[in-house]
Amino acid sequence: MTKFIAAAVQMDSQDDKMANLAAAEGYIREAAARGARLVVLPESMNYIGRDMAQEAEAIPGGPTFQRLSGLARELDLWLEAGSIYESNPEDPARPFNTTFLICPDGTLAAKYAKLHPFDVVLPNGVTSRESDRVCPGKKLTVAETDLGKVGLGICYDIRFGEMFRIMALEGAKLFAVPANFTVNTGKDHWEVLLRARAIENECYVIAPNQMGKKPRFTAYGNSLMVDPWGTVIARASDKPGVITAEIDLDYVTKVRQSTFTLDNRRPDVYQLRKL
Repeated sequence: MTKFIAAAVQMDSQDDKMANLAAAEGYIREAAARGARLVVLPESMNYIGRDMAQEAEAIPGGPTFQRLSGLARELDLWLEAGSIYESNPEDPARPFNTTFLICPDGTLAAKYAKLHPFDVVLPNGVTSRESDRVCPGKKLTVAETDLGKVGLGICYDIRFGEMFRIMALEGAKLFAVPANFTVNTGKDHWEVLLRARAIENECYVIAPNQMGKKPRFTAYGNSLMVDPWGTVIARASDKPGVITAEIDLDYVTKVRQSTFTLDNRRPDVYQLRKL
């Protein structure tokens, strides 16, 4: 399938998991009614609060996976479930922040635990260490689907261009990047980063974001879908909801045959590899 409709869901998730899941289900059904074959939810779609470890679940097998699996099967679509906190048996106090892709038959196609925790020490002395609360993942993930290869990332990952270049070299033509990006950085960096990852890798980018006030910051919203030329092809309003756009994988080929960014790399001079 070279052309299909994809959807990004913008949410204002809070600490009521059942309410968040009910809202997500409504948006997924709306996206399906609008013809979406791929639906991407935002980061921390089922819970945003201070009890991450207590709210962590198994993937697959947990209640969030089971509910979303049933929806994917019922609606016959690919569902990229944003991210949830995944149980970590080796360090229960630090769950993984994991996104997962569900097949139209309801089975797990792939999952990815966020590699890059947001650990910063600001000049004014303010410190934020996501890694104190969340365990970073250890591998990249490019999912095989009948819609093409999909590279998976989460939020802060978008700042690490080498990660996305490796996924493009592994065949990804589309990146799904669920996020909970802040207003403070989002107003200056969000769109620039997403368009840069699209342009330099000649890939589509689907980036659903959280919006609204959260325990530690206010989320930026402005969910985007970007084509391989770097054009924003869908943008969310300032409210929760669904945006859709057509994904044309033949257009990826067309762009790659006009800019040749991937072909003209110089691996004889520099190397990029994953361990």
